[in-house]
Amino acid sequence: MSDPDLNLLLTLDALLAEGSVAGAARRLRLSPSAMSRSLARLREATGDPLLVRAGRGLVPSPRALELRERIGSLVQEAQAALRPAAPLDLAKLQREFTLRMREGFVENFGAALLQRVASEAPGVRLRFVPKPDRDSGPLRDGSVDLETGIVGGTTGPELRAQSLFRDRFIGVVRPGHPLARGKLTAQRYAAGRHVAITRRGSKPGHVDDVLSTLSLSRDIAVTVAGFSEALAMVRGTELIATVPELHTGQLRDGLLSFDLPLAMEAFTVSLLWHPRMDGDAAHRWLRGCLREVCSS
Repeated sequence: MSDPDLNLLLTLDALLAEGSVAGAARRLRLSPSAMSRSLARLREATGDPLLVRAGRGLVPSPRALELRERIGSLVQEAQAALRPAAPLDLAKLQREFTLRMREGFVENFGAALLQRVASEAPGVRLRFVPKPDRDSGPLRDGSVDLETGIVGGTTGPELRAQSLFRDRFIGVVRPGHPLARGKLTAQRYAAGRHVAITRRGSKPGHVDDVLSTLSLSRDIAVTVAGFSEALAMVRGTELIATVPELHTGQLRDGLLSFDLPLAMEAFTVSLLWHPRMDGDAAHRWLRGCLREVCSS
């Protein structure tokens, strides 16, 4: 079987976009007869009619609808690969970036990042979306440009990662909580009533693993999905929340924080992106902005 003619990708893209032989011919500066011959070759190559006559026009077949977005992105990538990269002009850059973060990131770093971006590239817009899980799919499919997280076994092996900052777990209670008085031991900490933070499908955290080595376990009174919810529960109850220190700095205003009486190592929060964005100058600039904001 001979290799397919890749020039047909341009023809198919034009036909699917225009929905007519004449329109596709004008788009590619070909004669209608030449475009008709190309459509015949495409039908032979795909084994599908692709465009079917309906009245005076043509309508796409189910296979054509399935191919429309795939072919469009393939052609765009090929054209970008063969086009010299223009120098990045931040003052004229018009673009929206989508960033997927755990809650607390925007509260602690969002304002500084926005100020930095606005001062250098006023035409850039940022869109923050929540990160309910560790699925790398949004980075792969391009719906997310950047995200933060801890590199682990569930991180896509092809993703790029660069460290942003070190963080650690701390305990949080309301002012006047009994744990604020007297010596805090692992036993007293474990014996209190806790609010646990568990993302969708995740297992007990590192805190519980460390406690188990001491033959201790937490009395978990309630489980929530995020830091804000956990800290809201703490404000009006005797519950104890265990949260990352830097990620929850602004969220903990008015609450009492304390070092955990456990031997727990700090962890690294990293910036993650898909390798196809390595050479994108605007993406590279935004990564630099994020690193500098977090390091400060």
